[in-house]
Amino acid sequence: MADATIENAGLLIVDKEAGMTSHDVVSRCRKIFNTRRVGHAGTLDPMATGVLVIGIERATKLLGLLSLTTKSYTATVRLGVSTTTDDREGEILSTADASAVSDEAIAAGVADLTGDISQVPAKVSAIKVDGRRAHALVRTGAEFDLAARPVTVSRFEVLATRRDGQFVDLDVAVDCSSGTYIRSLARDLGSALGVGGHLTELRRTAVGPFTLDQARTLDAVREDPHVSLGIDEAVKISFPRRDISDEEAESISQGRWLEPVGRKDVYVVVDPHEQAIALIQEKGRRASSVMVVRPATLR
Repeated sequence: MADATIENAGLLIVDKEAGMTSHDVVSRCRKIFNTRRVGHAGTLDPMATGVLVIGIERATKLLGLLSLTTKSYTATVRLGVSTTTDDREGEILSTADASAVSDEAIAAGVADLTGDISQVPAKVSAIKVDGRRAHALVRTGAEFDLAARPVTVSRFEVLATRRDGQFVDLDVAVDCSSGTYIRSLARDLGSALGVGGHLTELRRTAVGPFTLDQARTLDAVREDPHVSLGIDEAVKISFPRRDISDEEAESISQGRWLEPVGRKDVYVVVDPHEQAIALIQEKGRRASSVMVVRPATLR
């Protein structure tokens, strides 16, 4: 019989429900898989739903190496109300009649927030200020400002516009770089239009190569506890690839190193049998393992 910890070592792509923190999801997964070795990559706010990448067993070592630099979302922005948190969970700061804001003005505002932009994160973000999380400082009543940061919004598209009295609700799709705050886009769009804005719904549809197509709810995971992607499959879709011989595979799985080929990124080496052997990083004259995917005991 196969070792259960090997069978369940891999990445679990969870479709997180609203109201849960990312840590709540980790805690549930620890109980479901009966292991402490669970972690997550790419935190999701409690209000948000959608793709959350969870590492199980040995795959927790992968989480810090994954290059989850692109993210996709669907969201709803309400124009006409600004809040303390830039989303629906905050206190209302101001209201305005947005009914006269034209579709053309909205399109122009969206265009100005597309591309390489400078963005001030929301004060309820996890960014550290003097060693403390901004969201924790906000709760103390402390006054502080966050510096603007460069981010890339490769897609900011209005999918639907609903006019409800003095408010305008925009269903939008956003593709962006890691570190982009969708609530800040909502705030800045409302501010540019002179009526204020905040986020009322947020759903992450993709992070890096992982999408909702691979995701399962925690209820579904509880009924059938297995990972979405074994370590082998996960590293092959997440990292650049280098094909190696059986002899090289044996060498790297025994803790030795390979000859470098001039790459700067972390990449996966794959043997002739399509087995991922290790994640490799080149330094000087050595291409050495940063994580052994398939130890010699499994070969």
